[in-house]
Amino acid sequence: MKIRVLGCSGAIARGCHTTSFLIGESVLIDAGTGVGELTLEEMVRVNDVFLTHSHLDHIAALPLMLDSVSKWRQSPLRVRALPQTLEALRQHVFNDVIWPDFTRLPNPAQPFVTLHPFECGDVLASGSCQIEVLPAEHAVPAVGFSVDVGRGAWVFTGDTCGHPAFWARIRQLPVKALVIETAFGEAEHDLAVRSRHLSPTSLIEQLRHLGAQPGFSIHITHTKPSETADIAAQLQALEQQAEHPVGWPLTLQWLASGDEFEI
Repeated sequence: MKIRVLGCSGAIARGCHTTSFLIGESVLIDAGTGVGELTLEEMVRVNDVFLTHSHLDHIAALPLMLDSVSKWRQSPLRVRALPQTLEALRQHVFNDVIWPDFTRLPNPAQPFVTLHPFECGDVLASGSCQIEVLPAEHAVPAVGFSVDVGRGAWVFTGDTCGHPAFWARIRQLPVKALVIETAFGEAEHDLAVRSRHLSPTSLIEQLRHLGAQPGFSIHITHTKPSETADIAAQLQALEQQAEHPVGWPLTLQWLASGDEFEI
Protein backbone atom coordinates (compact mmCIF):
# COMPACT_ATOMS: atom_id res chain seq x y z
CA MET A 1 0.00 0.00 0.00
CA LYS A 2 1.35 3.39 -1.01
CA ILE A 3 0.89 6.47 1.18
CA ARG A 4 1.47 9.71 -0.67
CA VAL A 5 2.13 13.03 1.09
CA LEU A 6 -0.01 15.63 -0.68
CA GLY A 7 0.54 18.30 1.94
CA CYS A 8 2.32 18.46 5.29
CA SER A 9 2.82 22.16 6.07
CA GLY A 10 1.24 24.28 8.76
CA ALA A 11 0.62 27.08 6.25
CA ILE A 12 0.88 27.71 2.52
CA ALA A 13 3.57 28.96 0.16
CA ARG A 14 4.82 27.85 -3.24
CA GLY A 15 5.46 24.12 -2.97
CA CYS A 16 3.98 23.97 0.55
CA HIS A 17 0.46 22.67 1.10
CA THR A 18 -1.52 21.93 4.23
CA THR A 19 -2.18 18.47 5.57
CA SER A 20 -3.48 15.67 3.38
CA PHE A 21 -2.30 12.11 2.75
CA LEU A 22 -3.53 9.78 0.00
CA ILE A 23 -3.76 6.12 1.03
CA GLY A 24 -3.66 3.89 -2.02
CA GLU A 25 -6.09 5.42 -4.50
CA SER A 26 -9.33 5.71 -2.54
CA VAL A 27 -8.65 7.09 0.96
CA LEU A 28 -7.66 10.55 2.12
CA ILE A 29 -6.39 11.30 5.61
CA ASP A 30 -7.36 14.96 6.06
CA ALA A 31 -8.27 17.28 3.20
CA GLY A 32 -6.05 20.33 3.43
CA THR A 33 -4.79 22.28 0.43
CA GLY A 34 -2.55 19.37 -0.54
CA VAL A 35 -5.61 17.78 -2.18
CA GLY A 36 -4.97 20.22 -5.03
CA GLU A 37 -1.98 18.06 -6.00
CA LEU A 38 -4.40 15.38 -7.25
CA THR A 39 -5.63 15.24 -10.81
CA LEU A 40 -9.37 15.20 -11.43
CA GLU A 41 -9.14 11.49 -12.22
CA GLU A 42 -7.39 10.84 -8.90
CA MET A 43 -9.99 12.87 -7.00
CA VAL A 44 -12.81 10.84 -8.52
CA ARG A 45 -11.25 7.63 -7.19
CA VAL A 46 -11.32 8.87 -3.57
CA ASN A 47 -14.23 7.27 -1.70
CA ASP A 48 -13.41 7.94 1.97
CA VAL A 49 -12.02 10.98 3.75
CA PHE A 50 -10.90 10.52 7.36
CA LEU A 51 -10.57 13.82 9.23
CA THR A 52 -8.42 14.31 12.31
CA HIS A 53 -10.24 17.51 13.35
CA SER A 54 -12.11 20.55 12.10
CA HIS A 55 -9.39 23.19 11.68
CA LEU A 56 -9.26 24.87 8.27
CA ASP A 57 -5.81 23.64 7.28
CA HIS A 58 -7.14 20.07 7.49
CA ILE A 59 -10.49 20.55 5.72
CA ALA A 60 -9.96 23.49 3.33
CA ALA A 61 -9.98 21.48 0.09
CA LEU A 62 -12.89 19.20 0.97
CA PRO A 63 -15.72 21.39 -0.38
CA LEU A 64 -13.65 22.40 -3.40
CA MET A 65 -12.81 18.79 -4.24
CA LEU A 66 -16.50 17.91 -4.12
CA ASP A 67 -17.29 20.75 -6.49
CA SER A 68 -14.57 19.55 -8.86
CA VAL A 69 -15.73 15.98 -9.28
CA SER A 70 -19.29 15.65 -8.01
CA LYS A 71 -20.84 15.26 -11.48
CA TRP A 72 -18.59 12.26 -12.19
CA ARG A 73 -19.16 10.40 -8.94
CA GLN A 74 -21.40 7.35 -8.93
CA SER A 75 -21.88 7.42 -5.16
CA PRO A 76 -21.49 9.97 -2.36
CA LEU A 77 -18.07 10.75 -0.94
CA ARG A 78 -17.95 9.40 2.63
CA VAL A 79 -16.47 11.75 5.23
CA ARG A 80 -15.57 10.07 8.53
CA ALA A 81 -14.74 12.02 11.68
CA LEU A 82 -15.61 12.62 15.30
CA PRO A 83 -19.22 13.78 15.83
CA GLN A 84 -17.95 17.22 16.88
CA THR A 85 -15.95 17.55 13.66
CA LEU A 86 -18.93 16.56 11.53
CA GLU A 87 -21.12 19.04 13.35
CA ALA A 88 -18.56 21.76 12.64
CA LEU A 89 -18.75 20.90 8.94
CA ARG A 90 -22.54 21.10 9.03
CA GLN A 91 -22.62 24.42 10.86
CA HIS A 92 -19.68 26.25 9.32
CA VAL A 93 -18.99 24.80 5.86
CA PHE A 94 -21.97 22.99 4.31
CA ASN A 95 -24.42 25.64 5.49
CA ASP A 96 -25.45 27.38 2.24
CA VAL A 97 -23.52 30.46 3.39
CA ILE A 98 -19.85 29.45 3.25
CA TRP A 99 -20.60 26.61 0.82
CA PRO A 100 -23.68 24.84 -0.57
CA ASP A 101 -25.02 22.05 1.60
CA PHE A 102 -23.63 19.13 -0.35
CA THR A 103 -25.11 16.76 2.25
CA ARG A 104 -28.48 17.60 0.65
CA LEU A 105 -27.50 18.33 -2.96
CA PRO A 106 -28.39 17.47 -5.63
CA ASN A 107 -31.14 15.97 -3.44
CA PRO A 108 -31.31 14.59 0.12
CA ALA A 109 -31.75 11.01 -1.11
CA GLN A 110 -28.61 11.10 -3.29
CA PRO A 111 -26.24 13.72 -1.88
CA PHE A 112 -22.72 14.47 -3.04
CA VAL A 113 -21.32 13.74 0.43
CA THR A 114 -22.38 11.72 3.47
CA LEU A 115 -21.06 12.23 7.00
CA HIS A 116 -20.17 9.24 9.19
CA PRO A 117 -19.21 9.55 12.87
CA PHE A 118 -16.57 7.48 14.60
CA GLU A 119 -15.15 7.38 18.11
CA CYS A 120 -11.65 7.03 19.44
CA GLY A 121 -10.66 3.35 19.47
CA ASP A 122 -12.81 2.41 16.48
CA VAL A 123 -11.17 0.29 13.77
CA LEU A 124 -12.66 0.99 10.36
CA ALA A 125 -12.16 -0.80 7.06
CA SER A 126 -11.74 1.01 3.76
CA GLY A 127 -10.65 -1.20 0.91
CA SER A 128 -7.70 -3.25 2.16
CA CYS A 129 -6.92 -0.72 4.93
CA GLN A 130 -7.67 -1.13 8.60
CA ILE A 131 -7.74 2.39 10.05
CA GLU A 132 -7.68 2.71 13.83
CA VAL A 133 -8.77 5.96 15.46
CA LEU A 134 -6.14 7.06 18.00
CA PRO A 135 -6.46 9.59 20.85
CA ALA A 136 -5.10 13.11 20.52
CA GLU A 137 -5.33 16.29 22.58
CA HIS A 138 -5.74 19.54 20.67
CA ALA A 139 -7.56 22.88 20.87
CA VAL A 140 -10.65 21.20 19.38
CA PRO A 141 -11.73 17.55 19.53
CA ALA A 142 -9.12 15.65 17.52
CA VAL A 143 -7.72 12.22 16.77
CA GLY A 144 -4.80 10.54 15.06
CA PHE A 145 -4.84 7.43 12.88
CA SER A 146 -3.05 4.14 12.41
CA VAL A 147 -3.28 2.70 8.89
CA ASP A 148 -2.47 -0.99 8.49
CA VAL A 149 -2.76 -3.30 5.50
CA GLY A 150 -1.37 -6.34 7.30
CA ARG A 151 2.31 -5.46 6.92
CA GLY A 152 2.69 -2.94 9.71
CA ALA A 153 1.22 0.42 10.57
CA TRP A 154 1.72 3.95 9.31
CA VAL A 155 0.79 6.20 12.23
CA PHE A 156 -0.20 9.87 12.12
CA THR A 157 -0.60 11.85 15.34
CA GLY A 158 -2.71 14.58 13.78
CA ASP A 159 -2.48 17.94 15.51
CA THR A 160 -1.73 17.25 19.16
CA CYS A 161 0.17 18.25 22.25
CA GLY A 162 0.49 14.57 23.13
CA HIS A 163 -1.73 12.05 24.87
CA PRO A 164 -0.60 9.25 27.24
CA ALA A 165 -3.12 6.81 25.78
CA PHE A 166 -1.75 7.48 22.28
CA TRP A 167 1.75 6.40 23.30
CA ALA A 168 0.43 3.41 25.22
CA ARG A 169 -1.32 2.23 22.08
CA ILE A 170 1.70 2.95 19.85
CA ARG A 171 3.81 0.62 21.97
CA GLN A 172 1.33 -2.17 21.15
CA LEU A 173 1.16 -1.62 17.39
CA PRO A 174 3.51 -2.96 14.66
CA VAL A 175 4.55 0.57 13.67
CA LYS A 176 6.57 1.04 10.47
CA ALA A 177 6.54 4.84 10.39
CA LEU A 178 5.37 7.61 12.73
CA VAL A 179 4.37 11.06 11.48
CA ILE A 180 4.29 13.59 14.31
CA GLU A 181 3.72 17.32 14.28
CA THR A 182 6.04 20.08 15.49
CA ALA A 183 4.07 23.21 14.69
CA PHE A 184 6.04 25.89 16.57
CA GLY A 185 9.62 26.85 17.25
CA GLU A 186 11.02 27.44 20.73
CA ALA A 187 10.41 31.19 20.54
CA GLU A 188 6.69 30.38 20.43
CA HIS A 189 6.73 27.53 22.94
CA ASP A 190 4.11 29.23 25.13
CA LEU A 191 1.85 29.68 22.10
CA ALA A 192 2.33 26.01 21.27
CA VAL A 193 1.20 25.10 24.79
CA ARG A 194 -1.87 27.34 24.59
CA SER A 195 -2.87 26.07 21.16
CA ARG A 196 -2.20 22.42 22.03
CA HIS A 197 0.66 21.92 19.56
CA LEU A 198 4.25 20.72 19.92
CA SER A 199 7.52 22.66 19.90
CA PRO A 200 11.01 21.07 19.82
CA THR A 201 11.25 20.65 23.61
CA SER A 202 7.73 19.27 23.95
CA LEU A 203 8.32 16.95 20.99
CA ILE A 204 11.27 15.45 22.85
CA GLU A 205 9.16 15.12 25.99
CA GLN A 206 6.57 13.19 23.99
CA LEU A 207 9.11 10.92 22.30
CA ARG A 208 10.35 9.81 25.71
CA HIS A 209 7.05 7.92 26.00
CA LEU A 210 8.43 5.44 23.47
CA GLY A 211 10.95 4.21 26.02
CA ALA A 212 13.59 2.27 24.13
CA GLN A 213 14.82 3.36 20.73
CA PRO A 214 12.02 2.60 18.26
CA GLY A 215 12.49 0.33 15.31
CA PHE A 216 10.63 2.65 12.97
CA SER A 217 11.21 6.00 11.28
CA ILE A 218 9.93 9.28 12.77
CA HIS A 219 8.81 12.03 10.41
CA ILE A 220 8.11 15.66 11.30
CA THR A 221 5.07 17.44 9.85
CA HIS A 222 3.05 20.65 10.24
CA THR A 223 5.92 23.14 10.36
CA LYS A 224 5.19 26.49 8.75
CA PRO A 225 7.30 27.24 5.64
CA SER A 226 8.89 30.26 7.33
CA GLU A 227 9.91 28.23 10.40
CA THR A 228 10.95 24.80 9.12
CA ALA A 229 14.68 25.56 8.96
CA ASP A 230 14.66 27.14 12.45
CA ILE A 231 12.81 24.21 14.00
CA ALA A 232 15.21 21.75 12.38
CA ALA A 233 18.18 23.70 13.77
CA GLN A 234 16.61 23.86 17.23
CA LEU A 235 16.08 20.10 17.32
CA GLN A 236 19.66 19.54 16.21
CA ALA A 237 20.91 21.88 18.94
CA LEU A 238 18.90 20.04 21.59
CA GLU A 239 20.46 16.79 20.45
CA GLN A 240 23.95 18.28 20.74
CA GLN A 241 23.35 19.82 24.16
CA ALA A 242 22.56 16.51 25.82
CA GLU A 243 23.61 12.91 25.42
CA HIS A 244 20.60 11.70 23.46
CA PRO A 245 17.84 13.73 25.20
CA VAL A 246 15.25 11.01 24.64
CA GLY A 247 17.62 8.25 25.74
CA TRP A 248 18.60 7.19 22.22
CA PRO A 249 19.99 8.92 19.11
CA LEU A 250 17.38 11.35 17.84
CA THR A 251 17.05 10.65 14.11
CA LEU A 252 14.21 12.58 12.54
CA GLN A 253 13.10 12.94 8.95
CA TRP A 254 11.25 15.94 7.52
CA LEU A 255 8.20 15.36 5.39
CA ALA A 256 7.77 17.14 2.08
CA SER A 257 4.93 17.21 -0.39
CA GLY A 258 5.43 14.35 -2.83
CA ASP A 259 7.03 11.96 -0.33
CA GLU A 260 5.74 8.39 -0.45
CA PHE A 261 5.65 5.51 2.02
CA GLU A 262 5.25 1.86 1.12
CA ILE A 263 3.50 -0.25 3.75
